[in-house]
Amino acid sequence: MRPMRILHTSDWHLGRMLEGRSRIEEQVKFIEELCTIVVDEAVDLVLIAGDVFDTVNPPAVAEELFYDALNRLAAGGRRAVVAIAGNHDNPERLCAASPLAVRHGITLYGLPKDILMPSLLSNQERVRRVGAGLGWVELHIPSCPDPAIIAMLPYPSESRLNEVLSESLDEEILRQEYSKRVQQLFAAFGKHFRSDAVNLGLSHLYVRGGMQSESERPIELGSAPTVEAEAMPADAQYVALGHLHRAQAVKGAKVPTRYSGSPLAYSFSETGYAKSVILVEGFPGQQVTTREIFLSAGYPLVKWQAKEGLAQVQRWIDEGKDLHAWIDLEVFVTSALNSQDIHTLRRQRERLINIRPVFPETEQIVAEARSKLPINELFRKFYQDRTGGAEPEQELVSLFLTLIDPDTKGEIFQPQTVEDEEAETA
Repeated sequence: MRPMRILHTSDWHLGRMLEGRSRIEEQVKFIEELCTIVVDEAVDLVLIAGDVFDTVNPPAVAEELFYDALNRLAAGGRRAVVAIAGNHDNPERLCAASPLAVRHGITLYGLPKDILMPSLLSNQERVRRVGAGLGWVELHIPSCPDPAIIAMLPYPSESRLNEVLSESLDEEILRQEYSKRVQQLFAAFGKHFRSDAVNLGLSHLYVRGGMQSESERPIELGSAPTVEAEAMPADAQYVALGHLHRAQAVKGAKVPTRYSGSPLAYSFSETGYAKSVILVEGFPGQQVTTREIFLSAGYPLVKWQAKEGLAQVQRWIDEGKDLHAWIDLEVFVTSALNSQDIHTLRRQRERLINIRPVFPETEQIVAEARSKLPINELFRKFYQDRTGGAEPEQELVSLFLTLIDPDTKGEIFQPQTVEDEEAETA
C-alpha cells in the first residue's frame, strides 16, 4: 500500500513578461516539465496555490496554455487537480470552465464565499467530488484507497473575508484583526477533516516572516495584510501556499506548511534562486514527507558587472558566458554608450535585458550635489555624461528646471552660500 502522492505548485504567472520580453516559451517548457514530473512520480493530486495568470485579463496564449496544462495534468479524470485564485487572478474568469472541468476531475475555486457541490457522476474510475461545500472539498481519487479532504482559501482580501464571514452575523469576528479572521475561516473549513482521509490546506496569502522578492507585486494597495503562522489549519497534515516566489518552509506553523515558489525567476532580485515544485507523500493520520523537485525549464537571470568596460563584455560574449540566461548588464565606461554600441551588444546576445553605463564621475557628482551644487549644473553634468560631453542648449535646461519646479519658470538660480546666509542675518 503506497502513500497518496501530492504535487504542490503555484505562482505560474502565465503571460508575465521581463522588461517587455515574452516568457511564454519558458512557460511552455515549464508545463512540459511539470507534466513529465507528475507521470514519473506517479502523482495522484496536483495542488495549484494561486496566481495562475499574471493579470486579471491574461492574453489568449496564456489562457490556452493553462487549459492545456489542466487537460494534461488531469489525464482524462484519473488524476485530481485543484487550483485556487491568487491576487493576480480574476476569480470568475479562472472558474469560468468549472462545469466542464469538474467532469475531468478538476476543481477550480475562485472566491472564499463560493460554495462547491459534489459531483453528479459516480464513475469509480475517475476523480469525483464525494463531498463539498463552503471552502472545502473531498475527493475520491481512483489511484488511492483513501480520500483527500482539502480546506481551501483563495486570496482573502479584506472585502472577501468580510463577505464570507458576514453570514455569521458576529460583529466581533468582523472586528478582529486580519490574521484571526483567516484563522476563523480555516478552523471552519477544517471541521470537515477526518482521520480516514489525507487532510490538506490550500491558500494564497502572506504568512509573517516569509522571505519576499521584488517580483511579488503588492497584494493590496498600501501594506499587504499578513497572517500569523498559527492561523494555518491545525488539523491539516500539510498546507500548500502560494504568493511568495521563493520556495520556503513557514517557520512557526503547527503543521508542515510550505511555499512552492514560482517556477520561473520573474525579476533580477531572484538571481541564484533554485526553482522547484514540492512532492508530498502521506497516509491518513500520519506525518507527511516532502521533497523538492528542482526545475530546469526557465532561463536563469544573471547580473554582469563589467568593470573593465565594453572589451570585457565582448570577451564574455565571445566565451559564451551565461549563454542561455537573461542578463542585467552594468558596464563601467568613461564616455556615453552610443546607439551602435548598444545595438551591437543586443544583436550578439538577444537576452541582454538592461544595459546600464557607470561613469567614473558619478561619485564626484554625488559629492558635488551634497555641497549644494546648483540643480542646473547637475543637469548639465548629467547631460554631458549621457551625450559624450555635449553641452545642453539653454532652452533644454530651462525646460528641465520648469519640470522640476514650475514656480521657477525655467530661471537658473544659485543656492545660497554660507556667506550669503550670514550677510542676510547681519
